Amino acid sequence: MKRICIVAGARPNFVKVAPLVRVISQTEGAEYQLIYAGREDDPTLEGTLFDDLQMPRPDVYLGVDSTSLNEITSRVMAAFDAYLDSNPVDVVIVVDDLASTMAAAIVTKKRGIRLAHLVAGTRSFDMNMPKEVNRLVIDALSDYLFTAGVKSNSVASREQGDSKNTYMVGNILMDTLRFNHQRLCQPQLDVEAGQYLVLTLNRKALLADKDNLYQLLETLTKAAGNVPVIAPLRGLALDVVTSFHLPIRTIPPLDYLKFGWLTAHAKGIITDSGNVAEEATFNHVPCITLNSYTEHWETVSVGTNELVGEDPQKLADAVSRMVSGQWKTGSLPDRWDGRTAERIVSILL
Repeated sequence: MKRICIVAGARPNFVKVAPLVRVISQTEGAEYQLIYAGREDDPTLEGTLFDDLQMPRPDVYLGVDSTSLNEITSRVMAAFDAYLDSNPVDVVIVVDDLASTMAAAIVTKKRGIRLAHLVAGTRSFDMNMPKEVNRLVIDALSDYLFTAGVKSNSVASREQGDSKNTYMVGNILMDTLRFNHQRLCQPQLDVEAGQYLVLTLNRKALLADKDNLYQLLETLTKAAGNVPVIAPLRGLALDVVTSFHLPIRTIPPLDYLKFGWLTAHAKGIITDSGNVAEEATFNHVPCITLNSYTEHWETVSVGTNELVGEDPQKLADAVSRMVSGQWKTGSLPDRWDGRTAERIVSILL
């Protein structure tokens, strides 16, 4: 029996591991335990999340809750090490590039356990970003590097110096989107499908520069004209955007199935989230990313995404094309076919 431990560090990780949980549960010769680095009462885990994803709740909560990246790293290392004392496993799967992800990866390798990195090979090439350091460390330690696309596959193989540990399995986010596509639920909002824009904000550096963010959002609302801008926001992002008093309709964060419907039926999306841009490519919805890079270049080269950085003029031009229907036609990148989890489990077995 192959004993697989899956470590999730934050809410977005569950959207990516749900297909793995489903496939492992249906596979003879494999069993899993799902570990969450945070608390059981984490406010970012809405009550409907696990029902929406049709997956069980984590088996273990490490209970780490901190805003200090170094404290998160040390506390997750200690808690995960203690977990492994009484729970022997054959392979640990970590997701993305969080401090908790790196912490679990380090503990795994110190114990001589095989390590798999889901969504490996993503790079910004900016060493001032803490997540970039995490990515380098995790990939360097991993025995299995599961990549989502050609560029990430090339990066991971080049850095490893040996391509035998690198597998282009596709984008596992698409597994979840395909599985739930018919289950999306329209939120109770007075908007017509295809006649609104969605705005999401979360990146701390973007929110910190309030003057530039105001210019960006003022530009966005002017270029949008009569097309309403709907922004599901929480915490700091909500406080900052509300303080600008711009014609942006802020709403409380939506659960997974309602947010999925909102973005899938939007005229366009403006975001700083890589996951949201990937979902937009899947749904063939025009997308503008407020960043100068993306972890998944396929969303730009093949899909519907366009990068404008934090440049108000580039944003204005892009939004004008978006609302006038002059956007490029995107397609699905290679292996974004909803079978990524199957490939991963097959490789691990």
